[in-house]
Amino acid sequence: MRIKVAAGVALAAALVLVAGAAAHPFDASPDRGFGGPPHGGPGHGRGAWFTDVCDQAVFIEAACSAEVVTDANGSPLASSSPPATALGPDKLRSAYGLTSFSGSSSQTIGIVDAYDDPNAESDLGVFSRQYGLPSCTTANGCFRKVSQTGTTRYPRSNSGWALEISLDIETAHGICPSCKILLVEASSASMSSLGASVNEAVKLGATEVSNSYGGGESSLDTSYDSAYFNHPGVAITVSSGDSGYGVEYPAASRYVTAVGGTTLNLSGSTYVSETAWSSGGSGCSRYDAKPSWQTDAGCSRRTVADVSADADPNTGAAVYDSVPYSGQSGWFQVGGTSLSSPLIAAVYALAGNAASVTYGSYPYSHTSSLHDVLSGSNGSCSGSYLCTAGSGYDGPTGLGSPNGVGGF
Repeated sequence: MRIKVAAGVALAAALVLVAGAAAHPFDASPDRGFGGPPHGGPGHGRGAWFTDVCDQAVFIEAACSAEVVTDANGSPLASSSPPATALGPDKLRSAYGLTSFSGSSSQTIGIVDAYDDPNAESDLGVFSRQYGLPSCTTANGCFRKVSQTGTTRYPRSNSGWALEISLDIETAHGICPSCKILLVEASSASMSSLGASVNEAVKLGATEVSNSYGGGESSLDTSYDSAYFNHPGVAITVSSGDSGYGVEYPAASRYVTAVGGTTLNLSGSTYVSETAWSSGGSGCSRYDAKPSWQTDAGCSRRTVADVSADADPNTGAAVYDSVPYSGQSGWFQVGGTSLSSPLIAAVYALAGNAASVTYGSYPYSHTSSLHDVLSGSNGSCSGSYLCTAGSGYDGPTGLGSPNGVGGF
């Protein structure tokens, strides 16, 4: 995924750098924005077009990995009820063999995002009522929102990241309805702020932490690994990115579970198959060492991804967001590896096993509990497994997607 951030954040990024914060030298690229040409093409129904929820930055900030379905002009489509083509938590749980599990209040899923979503709790309430899920509120102890320093002095709001936050917390609650949700809002999308928020989530008791953002790799990544992501006994998931073949950080960290993207094919609510999503990220890290549990021979360093789940916006999730995004509010259809990361974090929570796992190693010894994704590609790499799905391990889909909780 190329580096994106919601409109107006470039100035904040510059101020962060001037202030001396530890900045991640993300590779900037031209802004595609929700006013520019959307992805996709005509002739495939409502889900034919989608675009980045967070614009691409011009400086140092990371971007969320969410993609929202739009019309052919790039305007996000919102409605008063869930889009007919969007998947609710009932279908996602059924597809991945999770209907027998509700999770436990002993599990706290940490959600790390940048900026404030002032309506996060109330929007989660609308989502929960729509799908008959248990209430998850501050009052009943299920939901908690804090800043990156653990206070209730929240950062400024941002409409793109607010839609990202809605996707994250609603996905986590929908997959693990009995789990607690801890939303930690970083003051900016710099690596220093987002990393500090990961540390705060762990400090406040998160048993899993989902990170739906990323940026280009740099030689500083191994120091960020130690500073922000080395939390034994906590399952940390990271989206692999939405710009096709290529590696992002922090998905490249050897201390996390890097989550790739698929296109999920259902018959009603029944799993049929998956293919590698064409825009999901994957590849061979330039800097991070290969963890011992990875044995693929085509990459001498860390290979992305480890596992995968639905990310294609055309098979995306129903998300409720009342913060106006590009002038729209209500129910959206949203995908991207921002969907697959909290989904996998919630599966870890359903399994309740994070305290005993070693970083992202567990699925590698439990592949029989995963759907092996056999086809699809996210780019050109001379036919290598690094960009082409096939039997066994591959870059775009890793070891595969959940088939129950046994792989986690």
